[in-house]
Amino acid sequence: MTAEPRWLTDAEQRSWRAYVIGTERLRQRLTTELQDTHNLPLADYEVLVRLSEQENHQMRMTQLADEVAQSKSRLSHQISRLEQAGLVRRTCCPNDARGILAELTDQGLTHLHQAAPTHVDGVRRHLIDLVTDEERTVLATIFERVQQHLDDTAP
Repeated sequence: MTAEPRWLTDAEQRSWRAYVIGTERLRQRLTTELQDTHNLPLADYEVLVRLSEQENHQMRMTQLADEVAQSKSRLSHQISRLEQAGLVRRTCCPNDARGILAELTDQGLTHLHQAAPTHVDGVRRHLIDLVTDEERTVLATIFERVQQHLDDTAP
């Protein structure tokens, strides 16, 4: 016999639904702002940002997939699109013949620098400026804990 699930209370359901809808709508809004202004979806912006933060603007594809929370297959398709746009290129890993690096091009870095003010303004207007310093700390603590839990319990 299967045990009865621990159903969510009304308060738990409220917080869960607010999170699901709020994060989805926030991502949609940020994507729309970047797409309309810079022809750059949020997912592509995130890849460019991660690469820009690395030495030589390069990162192994497997590490990049982890950093942007995407499957390797999905990231590979995304990198192909970004390559066609001239924003990134793939190169061989110099110390591992099987490894592939994604590398931000000069054009990609320029595009990122043009899009960054739009993104930061959107993040501020639609989230950061709506909460207190204390709430931001709680938000970070909660989602760092969730990420750690998911990493610790990954199959």
